[in-house]
Amino acid sequence: MNRLSDLEQASYPSLMTKRIGIIGAGFAGVTSAKILRDFGFDTQVFEKDAEVGGVWTASRRYPGLSTQNVRSTYAFTDFPYPKGTPEWPSGEQVQKYIADYCSNFKINDRIHLKTNVEHASQNGDGSWDLRVSDSSGSRDEKFDFLIVANGIFSDPNTPSFPGQDAFEAAGGKVMHSVHFNRLEDVRGKNVLVVGYGKSSCDVAMATVGTSARTTVVARKLIWKVPKKLKEKLNYKMLFLTRMGEALFPYIERKGFEKFLHGPGLPVRNNMLGSVQKVIAKQLMFDKLGLNPGNSLETITRSTVSLATDGFYKAIKENRMGIEPRTEIVRLEAGKAHLSNGKVLDADYIICGTGFHQRTLFFDDSVQKQITDDRGNFRLYRQILPIGVENLAFNGYNSSFFSQMNAEFGALWIGAYLTGQLSLPSKEQQLAQVDKRLAWMEARTEGKHARGTNIIPFSMHNIDELLVDMHAGVSSFTRFNEWLLPINPANYKKVIREVTARAGKK
Repeated sequence: MNRLSDLEQASYPSLMTKRIGIIGAGFAGVTSAKILRDFGFDTQVFEKDAEVGGVWTASRRYPGLSTQNVRSTYAFTDFPYPKGTPEWPSGEQVQKYIADYCSNFKINDRIHLKTNVEHASQNGDGSWDLRVSDSSGSRDEKFDFLIVANGIFSDPNTPSFPGQDAFEAAGGKVMHSVHFNRLEDVRGKNVLVVGYGKSSCDVAMATVGTSARTTVVARKLIWKVPKKLKEKLNYKMLFLTRMGEALFPYIERKGFEKFLHGPGLPVRNNMLGSVQKVIAKQLMFDKLGLNPGNSLETITRSTVSLATDGFYKAIKENRMGIEPRTEIVRLEAGKAHLSNGKVLDADYIICGTGFHQRTLFFDDSVQKQITDDRGNFRLYRQILPIGVENLAFNGYNSSFFSQMNAEFGALWIGAYLTGQLSLPSKEQQLAQVDKRLAWMEARTEGKHARGTNIIPFSMHNIDELLVDMHAGVSSFTRFNEWLLPINPANYKKVIREVTARAGKK
């Protein structure tokens, strides 16, 4: 392990750190509690919901919710799904998986459910005071180090519409998709679903047959990817491999990636073009008037959206409506007026309109240090805020492999706290953060979730963390990952090795 100079050490937390507070009990929160416990720290997790799971909890789980990834890749490195779990697990199955993870690794006693973090403030010595509240009232908790793991999907962005008061006074409902938990609520109702992402399409399809009529209002069309191309080729073979990532230009390209985006660019373009033609035909984009009108390459501007089973067939058969390239401009009692001039019957408006990326429990002074003037998080490696000591973020890197990125984020924090990392200077870190944010802004046309969206570069992110920790998998494993889907279990040994180093220091 490389030793740190006095100057380098000054930018690190005290190696006397003992007690770590963690906000949120989704993937990032629970694995942070487990891995940092294994480093020898006292970890305590605060979760406002009644159960672990984050977006997968019952209170936030909409009907029809399932994973965007196949089970084999959407798993922790050391905890496989139980036998018999379907290839695309349901929301309920994922929540149980997370709960079983906590039980298996005996961290439930470290997790405080139904406990809200109202405020987090830093003391002069760098420690943190948390004001938390539960059924017994409010209390203060003190920690040497704080990890924000509430995720980028914890604060729903629900739009308001002109005329909404009259609409709701007449019995209409406007809600975010995470608050739509009971399918029976829309029986016999006219439902409008706002948005065209995965959650919007999932919710819309789930209501078909229960609602009187469901219509999707899609302001912008995006490319969708079927679970199986031509009903044969699983999409995991295309996008959940290193080759899949390499098809899209990373901020810095090395090795074969330099070829693909240099002399081999025509080959790469032909590959994407062929897939694009198959998708457009299979999902009937032209027949239904739903062709996005741009390149398949744009699927990575915000997220790769998996096509909901039966969605386009339902539109073709007129069991569900869709109003593309339009939006709701005004509501009235029982009606929604669209920008295309149509007026639709409406009782329920369910919005799959994304989330705010905010940390409302921080003072403005802290918020200003961790974000830029547009609200983008300025985090080195998507983890470390350079201007605030004894603070880290985990799970602020939306990716295909959420569990793995959360695990290696927690491992990186543990290595950081135990002095195992040789990081660049603060000035160099800031320069890298600014460069990355500019690249993300250009790549996604501003849709980078305030600097937290790393899709489709999940493995690139993990690779960078591994380099920092002087760790990695075998060349054989990396070679296989170019053509085969990532297997989290291949990385279990890495976590054990980095954790073990702390005890040998």
